[in-house]
Amino acid sequence: MTTASICTIGDEILIGQITDTNSAFISRALNKTGIKVVYMVSCSDSRKDILDTIKRCLRKSDIVITTGGLGPTKDDITKNALMALSGSKKMRRSRKQMEIIKNILSARKIEMLDINRMQADVPENCTVIPNKIGTAPIMQFHFQKEQFGRDNLLFSMPGVPFETERAVPDVIAAIQAHYKLDKIFHRTICTFGIAESVLSKMIENWEDSLPENLHLAYLPNPILGVRLRLSIYGTTQKEGEEELDRYSASLKQILGDAVYGEGETNPQTVAGELLLERNATISTAESCTGGYLAHLLTEIPGSSRYFWGSVVSYDNSVKINTLGVSPETIRKYGAVSSQCVRLMAEGVRKKLGTTYSISTSGIAGPSGGTPAKPVGTLWMAVSGPKGTVTATLVSKSTRKINIERFAASALDLFRRSLIAGKI
Repeated sequence: MTTASICTIGDEILIGQITDTNSAFISRALNKTGIKVVYMVSCSDSRKDILDTIKRCLRKSDIVITTGGLGPTKDDITKNALMALSGSKKMRRSRKQMEIIKNILSARKIEMLDINRMQADVPENCTVIPNKIGTAPIMQFHFQKEQFGRDNLLFSMPGVPFETERAVPDVIAAIQAHYKLDKIFHRTICTFGIAESVLSKMIENWEDSLPENLHLAYLPNPILGVRLRLSIYGTTQKEGEEELDRYSASLKQILGDAVYGEGETNPQTVAGELLLERNATISTAESCTGGYLAHLLTEIPGSSRYFWGSVVSYDNSVKINTLGVSPETIRKYGAVSSQCVRLMAEGVRKKLGTTYSISTSGIAGPSGGTPAKPVGTLWMAVSGPKGTVTATLVSKSTRKINIERFAASALDLFRRSLIAGKI
């Protein structure tokens, strides 16, 4: 199987000044093409570090893709390092990239300077893939097997994410022209409400029965739940799809209603689809989630067809005066209680006139907990024409993750309750 390494270059990544999104994007694109990413690394803007890191990557994998270090500066360390690595004696100017640079600067009404012209200069031993939307070209180098033990391709790409994303298809086309690629087939099963460790125990025997070329990965996320990605290597499309069909079907049978979908879906998309199928509407009453539940619902295009609104009842006075929760309920049971969220859900559903509603009340942290209701405690409710269902959970994480998990858990309670006919 053809393998790849991804190297991001730049001190700004190492000190946390910017987040590396390029590696994830490139990795996903390569994987879909049938290339297995075996190594990811970041290195500094030091010439020695760049050379040492790229050489290490070349020995580990067939393809190396670097991003960053190609800005319009006189001291272009990455380009000069690649010139030395490739054995180039001089630079040459790429006419195609020069034309793109002229057009970009002209459109921005920026004067052409020598440092701009220098960006079109590349080591003589490289093949240029024009960067259609940026000034730094993509440089492609070929290394014979005797140099690093492999038939290597090295691609140097700009670090600007939108430029990288636009150029990835051109890089993949160059890879496909050079290597005969095996196919990789994936199937992702999305689950919610079962912890990764518990999930692993539930499917232990099933996982042990997987054939050697079929691999399982656990992908936990506070909003998405635990996604189980099945990957099969070195087979035909027909055989791969049949294997994935068979094993994903048996996996779903074990996990039951914990499975909410496949692929890139999420709880808010599934909730929206269920509402559209029923020509129904929904509203939310939120305390601890502070509007995040409404945010998840409304980030789906077309959600205005089913989402009517939200009451963020952070203070108890809003729960009482707007949602109709009785002061006695809060005095007796507290705002974080089954009784309170039940009245919140029923109150917002009545006030906004929606088919269904969801409510949340909890302690996101880091303070505010008690022995009876520790930090991370959530009570949630879903309400509909058939009744109201409440549930609780405890999430022992940061405030941000607790809020995300609270909102996603409420959506999952809605899904399960609606499918079961409880609301």
